[in-house]
Formats: sequence, C-alpha cells, structure tokens
Amino acid sequence: MRYDQLEHAIRAACDVADDTELLIFGSQAILGTYPQAPEALRASIEVDIQPKNKPEMTDCIDGTLGDGSLFHLAHGFYVHGISIEAAALPGGWDKRMIVVSHSIGTRGNKGHCLEVHDLAASKLAAYREKDLQFVALLLQEDLVDKDILADRVEHLPIDESKIQMLKRWLEAMDTREACRTP
Repeated sequence: MRYDQLEHAIRAACDVADDTELLIFGSQAILGTYPQAPEALRASIEVDIQPKNKPEMTDCIDGTLGDGSLFHLAHGFYVHGISIEAAALPGGWDKRMIVVSHSIGTRGNKGHCLEVHDLAASKLAAYREKDLQFVALLLQEDLVDKDILADRVEHLPIDESKIQMLKRWLEAMDTREACRTP
C-alpha cells in the first residue's frame, strides 16, 4: 500500500461512515509515521479502520469497501472495517496517534494512525508469524526504539506470562542483531 492509497481509503471510509475521523490500527498505520516506509512493511493490501465517532458504521465500511468488494476490485486494495477492540493496545495509545489529513488527499478528513511503537506492541501481542516478521523488520530498519517498544509491551492489556514471553522475544532479537554485526 502507498500513502496515496491510504489517503484514498480515508476518503472512501469517511464517505461510507458519514464520519470525518477514523482510527487506523493495522499494519498500514505505519504510513502515518513513515509515509515512505520500506516496501516490505507496506506489503498488505488492506487497511484496518473503525470510524472514530460512528463505530456502529464499521460493518458498513467492511461491506462496501472490504475484501472482494467492487472497491477492492477497482483499486487493488481494500478497507477492513473492524472494531479497534480486536487489537490489544498499550495504555495511552489514543493520546499518541499520528494524524493523516490533507485538504486534497483526504478532503480534510482525518485518519488517526497508531504511533509506530504502539503498532509494534499490538503486532507482538497478536503473535502471528507475519506480525513477528513485521516487528523484526521495524527493529532491523531502526524504525522503532527497542526500549520504548519494551515499555509499551509492559503496558499491553494481556496476561503477565505473555508479556514476559514478548520481552524474551525482544531480547532474542537483540541477540540476533548482535551476532550479525561484524
């Protein structure tokens, strides 16, 4: 996905939801912090969105702009209308969001994207292979600070044993990077 496609998704989802603000929290929220993120981080063709002021319109977005929709077929990407409650997010995430809004690109509508460390912590909490690869790439590209990420992991609303597992994963990533350095 490209930044201009994110802007298009914001315009379209705001039109469908009759809202001017959206929460963007899947992998493509990376574009809020890094509009020119490495291509591997932008590989997904979906953007996860919930209307900020009209969450009841989430299913309408998914039905109109979602996987297999005419929008998807026409543009090559789709908007996944999904509740933000589906994601495990560190405390305070809502105060750190990065706003994507332009008079032309989004027609003044606002896409509130997860800040990159909150996004990475959420991906770690999901703990799927694709999410671990996403976070590993963020670390390899120095797009997240490992200490800030470890702190965000500490503030995830998940079981303490899983928090400890995620911290061990982060420590293992440090070890792998140290072994690669000549």
